[in-house]
Amino acid sequence: MVVKAWASGRLQSCCRPLIVGSRLVVEQAVRVAAPSLRVRSAISASDLSLDEATIDVLESAAYAGDAARYGGDLATAGAATGAWIDHLDSLARTRQIDACVMGPISGKAMQLAGTLGSVPSYSATDPAYLLLRSGRLVIAHLTDHVPLREVSAAITTEAVHRLIVCLSRSLKAWGVGAGRIAVAGFNPHASGEEEKLALEPAVALARSEGIAVDGPVSPDSIFRQCIEGRYDAVVALYHDQGHIPIKTWGFSGNSVLFLGPSYVHTSVAHGTAYDIVGTGKADASMMLNAILDAASLVSGAGFGSA
Repeated sequence: MVVKAWASGRLQSCCRPLIVGSRLVVEQAVRVAAPSLRVRSAISASDLSLDEATIDVLESAAYAGDAARYGGDLATAGAATGAWIDHLDSLARTRQIDACVMGPISGKAMQLAGTLGSVPSYSATDPAYLLLRSGRLVIAHLTDHVPLREVSAAITTEAVHRLIVCLSRSLKAWGVGAGRIAVAGFNPHASGEEEKLALEPAVALARSEGIAVDGPVSPDSIFRQCIEGRYDAVVALYHDQGHIPIKTWGFSGNSVLFLGPSYVHTSVAHGTAYDIVGTGKADASMMLNAILDAASLVSGAGFGSA
């Protein structure tokens, strides 16, 4: 998908792209998906070719696997993936690059290698929130891979307020609309204990700080209101509350952002698609949009794709 996105010819007009990964793997992907492209080894993040048909690859960590082996979870691949993500994080934090775009990863492979900690995820001390976007619909998640029976306990005034502040700050920095936020309710019609004890106080506190936020709003209508332009983003409280409307409204071409890191970090909203890997059939629209979004958000121009 990265190679297909590169072959679209749309990247160089908005950014100077660089792949952090394995030249061996990229060359294999080029042979499958875009044989007109060339692959070049870069020695640093600033060592970039000006040729649109040349893919620059920075090999910050060795990949000891076989590029031609598709459709399996390998600890060697998980180890390399973790090292590449860590290197991207270092490059972004030291401002050698402006943004990171993470391709589809194998959580199982990274689990085998013990590198899942490289992927931004929520923690009480250093939270990273998942944000999904499809056109006008933008949804930030308070929790992600948390069992439903545990979500209620995670909905606290402090946690919800922290996300609202982070989301508001990000929307303003990115130039996304007027930064209007709505918080979805947890219970039907946004009427329950979680609303009274946590959501209403969190929204009130954020509003007292000058943040344009409403809620809690009934979760059966709030996402439509965002699509229609009333809000620029919605806070969802758990995985399926946010993922289902996004994937129903527009699955192909949507993109992912991580809120929390000090830099723009985007990704794709799908997995490794082992059933078609190596065939050249993958839909590259999510990867393309994730790259275009990253370039546009960094410049404060809002989202860069339709």
